[in-house]
Amino acid sequence: MKTFLHRLIALLRASPVRLALGLVAVFALISIASLTASYTASRKSLDATMRSDLQQDVAGFRAAPSATALAALVAAEARVSDPARIVLSYVSPRGRHYGNGVLAQDQDGYFLTTLDGEGTRIGGEYLALTTRLYGGQLSIARSRAEIDQLWTVFRNIVLLSLLPTLVIALGAGLVMARRSARQVNALGRTLDQLTSGDLAARVQPTAQWSDDFRRIGTRIDRMAAAQETSVDALRQVSSDVAHDLKTPIQRISVHLDDLSGLPLPDDAAALVDLAQAEVAGVVSVFHALLQIAQIEAGTPKSRFAPVDLTALVATFAELYDPAATEDGRDLILDVTAPQAMVLGDRDLLGQILANLIENALRHTPAGTPITIGLHRRGGDVILTVADKGPGIPQDERSRVLQRLYRLDRSRATPGSGLGLSLVEVIADLHDATLTLSDHAPGLMVSLRMAALKQ
Repeated sequence: MKTFLHRLIALLRASPVRLALGLVAVFALISIASLTASYTASRKSLDATMRSDLQQDVAGFRAAPSATALAALVAAEARVSDPARIVLSYVSPRGRHYGNGVLAQDQDGYFLTTLDGEGTRIGGEYLALTTRLYGGQLSIARSRAEIDQLWTVFRNIVLLSLLPTLVIALGAGLVMARRSARQVNALGRTLDQLTSGDLAARVQPTAQWSDDFRRIGTRIDRMAAAQETSVDALRQVSSDVAHDLKTPIQRISVHLDDLSGLPLPDDAAALVDLAQAEVAGVVSVFHALLQIAQIEAGTPKSRFAPVDLTALVATFAELYDPAATEDGRDLILDVTAPQAMVLGDRDLLGQILANLIENALRHTPAGTPITIGLHRRGGDVILTVADKGPGIPQDERSRVLQRLYRLDRSRATPGSGLGLSLVEVIADLHDATLTLSDHAPGLMVSLRMAALKQ
């Protein structure tokens, strides 16, 4: 029930539905205003007609030549008239009553009674006209029932005509609005996918779409295709450059190795060592770029298999513990999951651990701890690497994931600016969520991924 209400509320908040409701509301207001004007005009017309009929009735009785003739005429008309429709009354100069009713008065006002001796009140509203004639008083009252029935007629028109029309129009509007809402949702989903980096996402509007949404969807698809082509070309260029330059740089490294084996002055040997270190850094950059390109192509997914992160974390903690101890840092293992099985590539997940640990070793001062954590939360496994270094400002955390981007204070330390970029690419490949947060002080990098059901 709650799901249905949520869907209904979401549907009513959609712009197409609001537009449909607005149009139906405008139609209803115009129809009600038109019917109200028609009812008012008809009521006034009937009232004017009734007053005219009363005046004609009085004029007809004025044709009687005397009071006696008038009394006889009133009595004759009263015998064939229904008091519920018209009441005739003539009080002669001697005070005798003729007709089918009498116009009387009390403290509440005027009222009509019958002449049957009981003086029964005649119900309903009447429009009366009284005049003096031949020394007596002539009163004619016509029932306003026809005017009152006019309200019933218009109410029935509203109930039997306008309301069904509004319901049908509203239903049709909701159906069309729901169709438009599905098209809007399709556009929104595609834009969300494109924003999140899935450049292969497409709207793919069909012929059943409305023209405006189909044009928008087609333009989004064209934009996405152009963006995907541009990004693919850029990645290909990066991959080609890295691939083409890797071999000659490795040859330079070999030549430098050969040169270092020759008897050289101390200054020249030192320069050769520096050149070898720089070439090694360049080779690592090209290797990282090629690895990122390969991962983004999705090819490593074919090697996915169950991986026990608990064992993997223990292995890398043991591997990096000597280096951490040598640099005066404590490598702390905080594992609460005895076994954490995930689906992935063991080598790439190990690359994440290596990059994060090396990043912490590179940017934290001596004597500070580095904590590797592994925990289970619900159906997910959370891997964390936390340090007590300077951390990363919040406004810089999204930028450090960009390729070759480095903080100003990090430019004096070794590194290529590709470590966290590679971590993010591997995380995306494993459908994992990468989060950089404040460790107060320091940086905590968290990787959350789905655990395999055991």
